Amino acid sequence: MDIAIVKYNAGNIYSVVNALKRMGIEPILTDNPELLTKADKVLFPGQGEASSAMAYLRERKLDNVIRDLRQPVLGICVGQQLMCRHSEEGDADCIGIFPMDVKRFSPIRHEDKIPQMGWNSIYNLKSPLFNGRNRVNDNDFVYFVHSFYVPLNEEYTIATADFTLPYSAAIHKDNFYATQFHPEKSGTVGARILQNFIDL
Repeated sequence: MDIAIVKYNAGNIYSVVNALKRMGIEPILTDNPELLTKADKVLFPGQGEASSAMAYLRERKLDNVIRDLRQPVLGICVGQQLMCRHSEEGDADCIGIFPMDVKRFSPIRHEDKIPQMGWNSIYNLKSPLFNGRNRVNDNDFVYFVHSFYVPLNEEYTIATADFTLPYSAAIHKDNFYATQFHPEKSGTVGARILQNFIDL
């Protein structure tokens, strides 16, 4: 099975490479449209700034390549946000797979430190990502680092987390899945989610 990871100007991609290697998978890290299109599964991870990431993707026409993929695709962190319609980060028009707009967290209490950084629980899980052969349970903890979030959406939200307000910890549409959290940094729970994605 060929597993491809989208190579672009975002950080944290190598932690996903290493997580897959720990699972016995040798992924292909590439920005080659043909290799991405031919892969059995594609991961679109990243940490970074939305507008500069979109400029890089558009320059190489990778935004169109990602939008047209037909195999299972998993966006992670900024990857999830870039799969949405628009981001408040840099007022960026994004890939537009999900008809949702990415918002900036606004602190409500003094103790609300932005970015959200660390472990948080997820709940209302509804997807093969969580109920595949490697089950993930409501209120399991995963690792987040983010200042922006995707609002809840009845049609697309498949996991919820709370930080200043409830928001989409994961979303799904057709062959596209995405998590705001980092499964590659989320210990055994994250490994189960990655394996469930590989099993799709």
